[in-house]
Amino acid sequence: MEPFTNDRLQLPRNMIENSMFEEEPDVVDLAKEPCLHPLEPDEVEYEPRGSRLLVRGLGEHELDEDEEDYESSAKLLGMSFMNRSSGLRNSAAGYRQNSDGTCPAPSARTIGVCVCIILLAVAIILAIYFLPRCTFTKEGCHKNNRPTEPIQPIATNGKLFPWAQIRLPTAVTPVRYDLTLHPNLTSMTFRGSVTISLQALQATWNIILHSTGHNISRVTFMTAVSSQEKEVDVLEYPLHEQIAIVAPETLLEGHNYTLKIEYSANISSSYYGFYGISYRDESNEKKYFAATQFEPLAARSAFPCFDEPAFKATFVIRIKRDEQYTALSNMPKKSSVVLEDGLVQDEFFESVKMSTYLVAFIVGEMKNLSQDVNGTLVSIYAVPEKIGQVQHALETTVKLLDFYQSYFEIQYPLKKLDLVAIPDFEAGAMENWGLLTFREETLLYDANTSSVADRKLVTKVIAHELAHQWFGNLVTMQWWNDVWLNEGFATFMEYFSLEKIFGELSSYEDFLDARFKTMKKDSLNSSHPISSSSVESSEQIEEMFDSLSYFKGASLLLMLKTYLSEDIFQHAIILYLHNHSYTSIHSDDLWDSFNEFTNKTLDVKKMMRTWTLQKGFPLVTVQRKGKQILVQQERFCLNVKPEIQPSDASSLWHIPLSYITDGKNYSKHRSVSLLDKKSERHVFFFHRQRVYGTLLTWSRWVVGSRRAGVINLTEEVQWIKVNTNMTGYYIVHYADDNWEALIKQLKINPYVLSDKDRANLINNIFELAGLGKVSLQRAFDLIDYLRNETYTAPISEALFQTELIYNLLDKLGHVDLASRLVNKVFKLLQSQIQQQTWTDEGTPSTRELRSVLLDFACAHRLENCSAAALKLFFDWMASNGTQSLPTDVMTTVFKAGAKTEGGWSFLLSKYVSLGSEAEKNKILEALASSEDVRKLYWLMKKSLDGDLIRTQKLSFIIRTVARHFPGHLLAWDFVKENWSKLVQKFHLGSYTIQSIVAGSTHLFATKAHLSEVQAFFENQSEATFRLRCVQEALEVIQLNMQWVEKNLKTLTYWL
Repeated sequence: MEPFTNDRLQLPRNMIENSMFEEEPDVVDLAKEPCLHPLEPDEVEYEPRGSRLLVRGLGEHELDEDEEDYESSAKLLGMSFMNRSSGLRNSAAGYRQNSDGTCPAPSARTIGVCVCIILLAVAIILAIYFLPRCTFTKEGCHKNNRPTEPIQPIATNGKLFPWAQIRLPTAVTPVRYDLTLHPNLTSMTFRGSVTISLQALQATWNIILHSTGHNISRVTFMTAVSSQEKEVDVLEYPLHEQIAIVAPETLLEGHNYTLKIEYSANISSSYYGFYGISYRDESNEKKYFAATQFEPLAARSAFPCFDEPAFKATFVIRIKRDEQYTALSNMPKKSSVVLEDGLVQDEFFESVKMSTYLVAFIVGEMKNLSQDVNGTLVSIYAVPEKIGQVQHALETTVKLLDFYQSYFEIQYPLKKLDLVAIPDFEAGAMENWGLLTFREETLLYDANTSSVADRKLVTKVIAHELAHQWFGNLVTMQWWNDVWLNEGFATFMEYFSLEKIFGELSSYEDFLDARFKTMKKDSLNSSHPISSSSVESSEQIEEMFDSLSYFKGASLLLMLKTYLSEDIFQHAIILYLHNHSYTSIHSDDLWDSFNEFTNKTLDVKKMMRTWTLQKGFPLVTVQRKGKQILVQQERFCLNVKPEIQPSDASSLWHIPLSYITDGKNYSKHRSVSLLDKKSERHVFFFHRQRVYGTLLTWSRWVVGSRRAGVINLTEEVQWIKVNTNMTGYYIVHYADDNWEALIKQLKINPYVLSDKDRANLINNIFELAGLGKVSLQRAFDLIDYLRNETYTAPISEALFQTELIYNLLDKLGHVDLASRLVNKVFKLLQSQIQQQTWTDEGTPSTRELRSVLLDFACAHRLENCSAAALKLFFDWMASNGTQSLPTDVMTTVFKAGAKTEGGWSFLLSKYVSLGSEAEKNKILEALASSEDVRKLYWLMKKSLDGDLIRTQKLSFIIRTVARHFPGHLLAWDFVKENWSKLVQKFHLGSYTIQSIVAGSTHLFATKAHLSEVQAFFENQSEATFRLRCVQEALEVIQLNMQWVEKNLKTLTYWL
């Protein structure tokens, strides 16, 4: 191991300048050229001090009093003109004067020439002024519309390529693949051959399919009626990763054909396709491993194929390997044959009909633990030294498999189910049919070092991937624009299954938190519909794998289940799965299945299309007037320019409104009704699987873009809480008197409302404060009740919202104001913090609350928390890491230790040597929380290199570094300097790139940072600048600036 030393690694100059530990030199970025005209003796040279702005992130008017305002651009330009004027004055003596001291009159020719020159200069200046700034960047201006594809693209050999579109033609479809691969894990290359059985759906000469990175050596074609192979030429079009085979004869509709392609390729060094890694075992011996990650577009890099989800086929896979390795694929092994050269060839049974992105194979040294479940062999695989950490995963998988088969009323169709922990894996996990792949941290569980949060993570990820065996594998979306049908359903079932069979884990708290964060993202103008028609390019496809597809999709399903009842919901999805097994579908196919069960009393398709086909979500405003509740809706949008309405301001949603009140007729049950644009409709209340029908009269009026209705109660109530248990995907704003009534009720007895409702109120009022609908002071009035709060969800949400404010104040240099905010929150939670112990005692929810509270206290050095954490750390360090630490507070203990002399280095040494991924993750978070910028930079660089620290951890490290004051500028500098390496390792638009961009910029709140981020991405490719995550980052910075401008004075006065 290469030890870390401060003098070993030199930081780039701009990082040194941004370091809080460096001196603050005078920086004149705009005046690097020597002055051509010396200053007059009476002129004073201006030297702007921009470094404090760069280091502390201060705004234009936040410099110390003894420093000049940051107006460097204007003043430097002004100085330039003064300098030039001075020079001109000095040189004026060269003009010849008349004897009387006057200058001779210029000739007409001279005047004409001067006028022409002046007009020309003015014209050039005006032209430059009115041209967009991007004209002078490296990439030029980004056009709104993508360039049109060439009508006739050119193949690599100069011939015409017969297909111009990104999507493949549908004239030919694959029926069966016969794939043979021989990977060499030493040279990291492989040879392959694939035989594809095809059927022509319409007459054509051309076979267009996907291939990238292959050295194709031979292509042969054969008809079903002839056994004679004909060698044919192949055309390659790398821009679309397509190849074309021009058949020697016309392919006739309904006829079958065979295409065989022999090729070789490199095993990928990224995390996509068929990729290879190396790792060191417990004896420090270097080992090699190869695995696949094909979703969404990487199967084409492992073998030529029709790499779109709608082209389903069966697969027979053979793998040649060295004897010491184990080979796995989707299906059970059919045979193993020792070849003449000592290699072993494994052949696997023919697969079920599936999409190419679900194909998988692995070659490496592994051990497994197995159990039979009603004829399906469930196996958990890991590298040999970690086989002792798979028991929890096996027990969890067995329970979940049994639950899903019962709930869906469809048996898992394969004879085996393998779950494999991959030593280096970018995604959290992947649902390949029959061969699920995981990061080690999301599958392995060590009872000695894994916390309750680790246990919950492993359980959730397994539940998610198992749900995909039905949602995604058995029934697949037609195209990537509907990926939410896969990910939204799997996410919903993940939480639903845990609630049913692992209720003690209180997973609803995590789902609630995920919904809050997803709605914050969905409130931006840069958001998108979860079902979008404009998804074609690889970047657009990658970007669909975001929190909206996962958690908004899951939230809409939760809302629908709550509205229809669990019984109707279950029967509708069973019908959906039965009707569409082994096929590809659209969103409307799902809603049609629901409509079969609502008997036309509710058009589910019409209702749900208002949620899936438009971005954002509604803001429901509620006002009490006697026995009437007036409700109206508009889009909730955090607009950077509030005076300008978003383009979809007239959006309308069909909203299932649920509510609870203090009235005796309403407090014991929850009412559900539907707000839509109809003036009168039948509404059904669903309780405990019983259906009560009633007729509500709705009045509707339009105020601007708002839609409104009336709910008639049977009695007057003191307060109403809408969106019971936060099962609806919308935010609620109350008229002033109802906010006051709810605040009063929380102070008197908060437990009248559920912990979900209390967390929901906290979230909504802070989000509304950001929108300007309520004052920030009223939001803090609401959380004043926290002194009596004992549940995890409300406290966690309050800490999250106040931490966002603290981070903005801290990064802008308002240290005193940030400290006062922390003290205010601490007073609210002091009692709960003092009750915490440094143990693993209590229910899972209690233990997670302990982690949250102690981490907050230690991070802000409250209640002698750091002293207690350091005592535990030094005792652990003295035992050379052998002493047991409470797992739930282990991260907090490590963070305290990482800030000490010698503690960081000791933690790094343990990180390298330990075998528990759970413990290593806790150490890594502590290492990335250091206050030493050189150590932080070293950490990010080592992770990018991928040897000492896996590159899969890089996005986590960058996000952690950026959260804290010493590293928030460093992280962004690192991203800028290594952008080309990052997009080479992680695909443009991928979830990892999204995470890195957001994580390194989301706490910026000044014009200088906005300009810097925008300029950086403008200088990249057009595809990069157009990334949704880039536009989101720019929007978030502007919103941060807007929030500070609105609230800073109020906070200063009020706190």
